[in-house]
Amino acid sequence: MKLRAVAVLLALVQLNSSPSPAQAAGCQSDLALFSGRGAPVRVQVEIADSAEERARGLMFRRHLPPGQGMLFIYETPQPVSFWMRNTLISLDLVFIDARGEVRHVHPMARPLDETAIPGAAPGDPAPDRLMVLEVPGGDAARLGIFKGMALSHPGLPQATALAPCD
Repeated sequence: MKLRAVAVLLALVQLNSSPSPAQAAGCQSDLALFSGRGAPVRVQVEIADSAEERARGLMFRRHLPPGQGMLFIYETPQPVSFWMRNTLISLDLVFIDARGEVRHVHPMARPLDETAIPGAAPGDPAPDRLMVLEVPGGDAARLGIFKGMALSHPGLPQATALAPCD
C-alpha cells in the first residue's frame, strides 16, 4: 500500500513539473506559440511594435502565406479596435490579453472594410489587449486557434504569463 502511494506521488510530481508544450519549445520573437487543447499551434510572425508599424500593419499586401502573420504588440494593455482600410486580403484577428490568453477571435475580416473591429466580444469584462495577431482569413480555425488558448511569446510579461517562456 505504501509503495503504491509513493508511486502515485512521484507520478503527480513528475506531471506537475513537466513543462507545458509552450514552455518546452522555448520562445522566439518571430514565433507565436499557442497552447490549449491538443497539439501546440505555431505561427511565424512579423512584429509590429512601434506606432508606425502598427498603423501600417498588413496594408497593401496581396498575399499572406498560411501559418504566417503579424503580431501587434502594445507598450501597455489597452482597448484596441482594428479596421481593414487598404488591406487587400481577408484576415482573422486574434486578440490577446496581457497574460497571453486569447480573449476574442474575429474571423474573416473583409478586405477594404472600414467598419471597426473591436478587440473584445460583447460582454467581455476586460477589453484591454496587449497583443493582436493577424493571420490569413480562415487560418485561425484551420490551425485551431480559439478563445482561451495561451500564447507563449517573449513580448509578454513573463512573471504573469499563462505560458511563460522557459
